[in-house]
Amino acid sequence: MSLTLNPCVVIPCYNHGAMMTRVLARLQPFNLPCIVVDDGSEETTQRILAQLAAQDANLTLIRLPENAGKGSAVIRGLQAAAASGFTHAIQVDADGQHAIEDIPALLELAQQHPAALISGQPVYDDSIPRSRLYGRWITHVWVWIETLSLQLKDSMCGFRVYPIAPTLQLTQRVTLGKRMDFDTEVMVRLYWQGNTSYFVPTRVTYPLDGLSHFDALKDNCRISLMHTRLFFGMLPRIPALLLRRASPHWSRQQEVKGLWGMRLMLLVWRFLGRKAFSLLLFPVVGVYWLTAIRARKASQNWLSRVRVQLGTQQQPVPPRLTSFHHFLRFGDAMLDKIASWRGELKFDRDVVFAPGAKEALHEGETRGKLLLASHLGDVEACRALAQLEGSKIINALVFSDNARRFKQIMQEMAPEAGLNLMPVTDIGPETAMLLKEKLERGEWVAIVGDRIAVNPQRGGEWRVCWSRFMGQPAPFPQGPFILASILRCPVNLIFALRQQGKLHIHCEPFADPLLLPRADRQNALQQATDRYAGRLEHYALQSPLDWFNFFDFWQLPDTKDKE
Repeated sequence: MSLTLNPCVVIPCYNHGAMMTRVLARLQPFNLPCIVVDDGSEETTQRILAQLAAQDANLTLIRLPENAGKGSAVIRGLQAAAASGFTHAIQVDADGQHAIEDIPALLELAQQHPAALISGQPVYDDSIPRSRLYGRWITHVWVWIETLSLQLKDSMCGFRVYPIAPTLQLTQRVTLGKRMDFDTEVMVRLYWQGNTSYFVPTRVTYPLDGLSHFDALKDNCRISLMHTRLFFGMLPRIPALLLRRASPHWSRQQEVKGLWGMRLMLLVWRFLGRKAFSLLLFPVVGVYWLTAIRARKASQNWLSRVRVQLGTQQQPVPPRLTSFHHFLRFGDAMLDKIASWRGELKFDRDVVFAPGAKEALHEGETRGKLLLASHLGDVEACRALAQLEGSKIINALVFSDNARRFKQIMQEMAPEAGLNLMPVTDIGPETAMLLKEKLERGEWVAIVGDRIAVNPQRGGEWRVCWSRFMGQPAPFPQGPFILASILRCPVNLIFALRQQGKLHIHCEPFADPLLLPRADRQNALQQATDRYAGRLEHYALQSPLDWFNFFDFWQLPDTKDKE
């Protein structure tokens, strides 16, 4: 059952008496109770507000003895609203800037998200001063950093709907900015508290006769101090901000690599460059390593297996083979991912072919191919391959809805990318037919062979083949190998490993085509899986820190974790 909203309007007012008659007249059609907080206004405004309150029984007037600031006035209004039994308060500025006619749209969204802060997202006309517009963008960037998210599209709009109880709960725990720093700080801290924000585009006009109380020197200093507080407040919250809604199995969680605020990272990269962002990523990885207990244990387990296998084969153990450096390598792979999307990875300088890899890729280059990849190394090096081939199209077949987020980000930030992501939940006849058409056009298809699908088949049995990997049987998905047999095209293994400071692309033939005879289908499928697992282990021991499966790879997911 959804919460029934009981909203009112809260208007902080400081010397805006001349505008209030017009603002209240625009509010009248909505028949909403209105609380006006006089923030120590001069006598003229006091007189006008008293007259308006006397004429309108729906208006409650609260006077503050002296000017305490917009934030203080809003909080006082929320306290009065809570005492009167209201659940939500629509904040409207007294200067007439806001499109009050959008109140129904804000309340409709508040009904859908009653615990969230609902805010207008300003659409400005030519009346906005350029200095204000540029200043807002600076604040936007800081807010995205302070929340490690782009969820908060505009933190400065004073046209918003507060959920009263969570907001007053926040004010009891922390001291918020009292003046022009209030709107931004309360939104960021509500986000930290778990009350996110949703936005409604709304027209904002700066009236020619409008009165602004923004003090360029004092308020800019207050806002700068506020962002300093929020930045340092963000640091200990990094784990909570990054790991919201964590879940044990990879198929039930958001991709770690993809959801560390990808748009924010791209934005920081764009403005500050890779070196600056590397410094920003270092503490993030460090905190994640300290707090991500499950992922850290999986990393330590993996590296223990690596040491055992290298010892068995009498091979030297690489330096810095620790879980912390494993996480750092993961962060560096993130940077390589962004660089490939932005077209900044260059062949010979950043990316090279291992011996025989280029020939394997070019063999029969007019034919479509299936590239069997994994979560070992930077699989997004396919992006660099697409650059090398010019018009070559690589279609990456990926499971789970997370791929849709990656595709959206790529379209927004790197529309020229040659990598086409195809998110699927299962491989059915329609998918196979679509891929066959692409292969017939000479395109390539990439799919990972080291992660099982999201759900077991009917009857509760997982569609896997168990194959020995790093000294113990591990479950591998049947789907990629069955798909390869249906497509009847050349199949190549491909890995992109960080070696000697560069990405080395390893590629080798796997089958042409992969045959699974009906009479001996299960045995042939097992043999194909065993060969894949063997080659995966071979390359994993060459670059063990490139293993990016941060979960117990040797166990099936617990179906009890499904919800």
